[in-house]
Amino acid sequence: MTDQLMIHQVGSHALLLEVAGGERVAALYQRLLAERERGGLGPVTEIVPAARTVLLDGLPRPAEVAALLAGWRVPATAPPAGPLLEVPTVYDGADLAEVAAHWGVTPAEAVALHSGIEYRVAFCGFVPGFGYLTGLPPEREVPRRATARPAVPAGSVALAGPYTGVYPRSSPGGWQLLGRTGLVLWDTAREPAALLTPGVRVRFVPVGSGPWPS
Repeated sequence: MTDQLMIHQVGSHALLLEVAGGERVAALYQRLLAERERGGLGPVTEIVPAARTVLLDGLPRPAEVAALLAGWRVPATAPPAGPLLEVPTVYDGADLAEVAAHWGVTPAEAVALHSGIEYRVAFCGFVPGFGYLTGLPPEREVPRRATARPAVPAGSVALAGPYTGVYPRSSPGGWQLLGRTGLVLWDTAREPAALLTPGVRVRFVPVGSGPWPS
């Protein structure tokens, strides 16, 4: 895959930087953070990674930044290790048995497989505090549900495609539900408000049964 960086101007104060895949996004995001830290980007309000892009927003002169970045190449390199967050999880999700059958294992084995992986927050979106976690092997990817649920409870641990996620609040959703956690994923009284931010490493720790978080 190419390490070429594609640059698109978005509106009058933003650039959308496109690369070929998630590993390159992680590498580009870290490089941009370092460049901003040393003052090389000039004023920039936000640096926002996504699945294949990174958005630079709040640029007074985006054309100058685009010229600076035009010569960059972005190889796929392992991202630096971020902080580790352990997520206590009750594995009693409505779709656990279906996911286990898709994997060809028992529900108990599915729990062991899912909780035995160290994940990484690649990017955030959907609703505030929702992190898209990578690390699931390709053979463990699962399709979204054919019909989305009108309300998925806050704290639900779920899978869709190559990602694991945790619903920070009740919302519609079509991901496969494995279990639940009582952690508060989004709290505006906390700094930062989101527990799951790009680069954070995550491990799901199986725990006993308990009530759903309110």
